[in-house]
Amino acid sequence: MNCRHCGAELSDVFLDLISAPPSNTFLKEDDLSKPELWHPLKVFLCHKCFLVQVPEHAAPAEIFNNNYAYFSSYSTSWLRHAATYAAMIKERLNLGPKSHVVEIASNDGYLLRNFVAQGIPCLGIEPSANTAAVARNAGIETWGEFFTKCLALRLVKDRGAADLIIGNNVLAHVPDINDFVAGIATALAPHGTATLEFPHLLEMIKQTQFDTVYHEHYSYLSLIVATQICEAQNLRIYDADKIPTHGGSLRIFLCHGEAPQQTTESVARILQQEHEAQLDRKAGYKRFAQDVARLRDDFLNFLLRCRRENATVLGYGAAAKGNTLLNFSGIRGTDAISCVVDRSPHKIGKFLPGSHIPVVNEAEIHRLKPAYVLILPWNLSDEIMNQLNYIAEWGGRFVRVVPRLEVLDPPPHLR
Repeated sequence: MNCRHCGAELSDVFLDLISAPPSNTFLKEDDLSKPELWHPLKVFLCHKCFLVQVPEHAAPAEIFNNNYAYFSSYSTSWLRHAATYAAMIKERLNLGPKSHVVEIASNDGYLLRNFVAQGIPCLGIEPSANTAAVARNAGIETWGEFFTKCLALRLVKDRGAADLIIGNNVLAHVPDINDFVAGIATALAPHGTATLEFPHLLEMIKQTQFDTVYHEHYSYLSLIVATQICEAQNLRIYDADKIPTHGGSLRIFLCHGEAPQQTTESVARILQQEHEAQLDRKAGYKRFAQDVARLRDDFLNFLLRCRRENATVLGYGAAAKGNTLLNFSGIRGTDAISCVVDRSPHKIGKFLPGSHIPVVNEAEIHRLKPAYVLILPWNLSDEIMNQLNYIAEWGGRFVRVVPRLEVLDPPPHLR
């Protein structure tokens, strides 16, 4: 087994979560009586380039298929993030009716609809047929394919090079990361910009965000490693921002190596922070697995206490990260967690992979009046707690596990 970037042999284990089913493969009731496919979930650290990575046990076509369960448009905070980005980048790059914008992994059109509304020509690339169909129905042209260098060549031939290429939370999702970045270099106009967002490995380690690990996240990226991968394709990171999404992400701005964009001080500052955290040596990665085991034990002890006290626990947010937490903790069935509430109609009525906990609508919160609501997508805690602050009416409280187990009172109920 070799590093997907530099080719070095992988032997250093960063984290071992044993095994799990693909986190976004939700089950129908008929599926519960059938065998379920689990894959190993072991994370390796490359001793040469320091890319943290999961081997390709689950192929992209197996994960990003017509049953892919994640639709971006069901989070109001994520929609606000997309709208804010679109306004910022339009002004920064002076985009207009003659510009050409391409988004890779465009999902259901949550972001590109902002460009369409402003009359900026755009194209989405999205391999999941069901999410791509939603985008097309919203008037967003979408190619239903995986982005590769080969596709980039066809894109340039058919449409011309792109002034802006967007890739939000996709760089970590590609097994052939070198080909993917080569495709960006191929499709980008000579003075164009590409922006990529991905969870920041530095924050993942500092905040014990182990539930970010699942099979569709093939890589876990620092700016140190992202710089190496981009420079190998003659792309330069000329700016970088820390953003709060997904518990702490990076947004990097790319251009061709010889392009005129000036490199900002922010790039050097973030690189220095990573060097100080020893992400350029093995020492920076050693304690993570121990911290993860402690967090899992705290979670299980909490559930055992709730069971002794006959306190109902209900989950909120049928998120992929929640499935990692539940499956690594050995949660099966509804003894510990009665159900999981979600807003997406694409998940309601189905069952979580591995744990087989049913996904239900919000009416179940009112019916069950749980003592605790476990927030599985902890990165959306503020949004969820404000949405569900009515649980205070019966003394309900919120629980989140990452970055540490916390029991939280609802915010004031505004009337």
